[in-house]
Amino acid sequence: MVKVKLRDDIREFENGITVAEIAKSIGMGLYKAALGGRIDGEYCDLRTPVEKDCELEIVTFGDDIEGKKTFWHTASHIMAQAVKRLYPETKLTIGPAIDAGFYYDFDCGDKPFTAEDLEKIEAEMKKIVKEDLAIERFYMEPQEALDYFTANGESYKYELTKEHADKGERISFYKQGEFTELCAGPHIMSTGAVKAFKLTSTTGAYWRGDAKNKMLCRVYGIAFPKKDMLDEYLQKLEEAKLRDHRKIGRELGLFMTDELVGKGMPMFLPKGYTLWRILEDYIREKEIKSGYQHVLTPCIGTVNLYKTSGHWDHYKDNMFPAMEVEDETYVLRPMNCPHHMRIYANASHSYKNLPVRIGEIAHDFRYEASGTLKGIERGRHFCQNDAHLFVTPEQIKDEFSKVVDLIFETYKDFGITDYRLVLSLRDPADKEKYHDDDEMWNTAENALRDVLDSLGLDYTEEIGEAAFYGPKLDVNVKPAVGAEYTLSTCQLDFCLPAKFNLTYIDKDNTPRTPVVLHRAILGSLDRFMAYLIEETMGAFPLWLSPVQVKILPIADRHHEYADSVRKMLEAKGLRVEVDTRSEKIGYKIREAQLQKINYMLVVGDNEVENGTVSVRKRGEGDIGSMEASALADMLKNEVDTKAL
Repeated sequence: MVKVKLRDDIREFENGITVAEIAKSIGMGLYKAALGGRIDGEYCDLRTPVEKDCELEIVTFGDDIEGKKTFWHTASHIMAQAVKRLYPETKLTIGPAIDAGFYYDFDCGDKPFTAEDLEKIEAEMKKIVKEDLAIERFYMEPQEALDYFTANGESYKYELTKEHADKGERISFYKQGEFTELCAGPHIMSTGAVKAFKLTSTTGAYWRGDAKNKMLCRVYGIAFPKKDMLDEYLQKLEEAKLRDHRKIGRELGLFMTDELVGKGMPMFLPKGYTLWRILEDYIREKEIKSGYQHVLTPCIGTVNLYKTSGHWDHYKDNMFPAMEVEDETYVLRPMNCPHHMRIYANASHSYKNLPVRIGEIAHDFRYEASGTLKGIERGRHFCQNDAHLFVTPEQIKDEFSKVVDLIFETYKDFGITDYRLVLSLRDPADKEKYHDDDEMWNTAENALRDVLDSLGLDYTEEIGEAAFYGPKLDVNVKPAVGAEYTLSTCQLDFCLPAKFNLTYIDKDNTPRTPVVLHRAILGSLDRFMAYLIEETMGAFPLWLSPVQVKILPIADRHHEYADSVRKMLEAKGLRVEVDTRSEKIGYKIREAQLQKINYMLVVGDNEVENGTVSVRKRGEGDIGSMEASALADMLKNEVDTKAL
């Protein structure tokens, strides 16, 4: 017998009982909802036998991402089974669950699946779900598995199997009806639980992500236990399309991409660069008031610079290929900390002049896979709102607190309220990813945890999300649609200062190594702008709008007055355009509304005679006539107070 703790209840079961059988013993409702289990905190398949006293959690769809991924993984098998029924000549490759659904890569020959094909595949998937096929796990010996895939002409599965067969491993399979799939799992118990699903898109993908290999057809999908959950998801998907910063950026003329320039290399158009400058000026001004000194450093550095910092060992796969120039090897920089370390080393330092706060709006380059690129949210070129604070150990808490205050002040100005703090730590089980110094890691992690606790901040801890050189505080925002992501970060670093032999003279006249806080308030300006675009759908508050006011003269004879109003508004620091096209006023108003202009000023004979403007406000329509000077004062106040 084994004793199993289930929440607050301890029960005894026969040794070897499966997680699924325990769920069934509790109730059929739980059994039908169960997707997996967690034995002493470790996630497992429902078929896993319980062979020792333990604590067991039955995982359902609403519990966590691992349960969802089990469900989605099964959905990918149902899709693959449907494809083999409809298109038996198609060859299977891989079909994993991802953070939002699943995909499967198929070799369809020279005819990738069309939208009509996806409809047929969905219809066949519904049949498979209705059949409620039991999903069974079994194993084959290596040679048996290789022979199986040879006989079935599944060359990709053969290739995958051989990698495990060469190690002498038994090969894991899952079977549902006539469909047998190479898979390590986990999976749910039958196909009947996948009640609602949708194949959302299809695209090309190289086998194993290598452009030298064949282009496959990748089909994405999503699945849920209930139809209303799918309906809600699809509604959010439609909203996400409306909010997509790439779509809005194109419509508002903010930025562009060009294949001839290169993938992941967005170019900011005049209006987009205006918004960029507003963000840059905003954060630079706040940093100057906080004692930061701004610098400008090159976009490249020698490979030796990055070998010294450790980035070359831990990060070179994310760098662009090195360049040979006059017997030196250079690389486009992926981050700026090595340059700032050298700036600090350029002068002697005493504890009396610490902290030293070095800031830069820095151009960086990272070799992101083409499939991960997303407009200005994730590109191969971006600009970080970067800074490095060189402090004594005694100054860590105070400086860290000031960084957190700066983040909160900034979020208040931009109306960001939905976020959480994450303490990102090293994964002790995967030490190769990190600087090898257990004592340093323990010191840094405990120091950062102590600071957060002393500041009374609520935070969660996440293993494996630290930088290679130290732990960090990440501020993760929850956007209007989609998964949360990190905007701001502050990292505690005992590693790089030592690697660069940085010192300061302490009170006892001995050299000490400073501690460095790496911090980014806006993160990258590119991603921050993408966040703003999607949150506002391009309807920026007045202080951020590239064009704040558009003056709309009714006829050509009103152009001179319109221009005088423009000059008066511009003298107040407002960004103004005049629409001098020979179009009807209704058309001009509609065009200005589509461009999300905050204020539209209609001027005709009455306005010229009375020295007024007829004001239309975005979202409110006509708000009446005003004297131009009074309007200018009102708008200036709205900008100065950063009204949202």
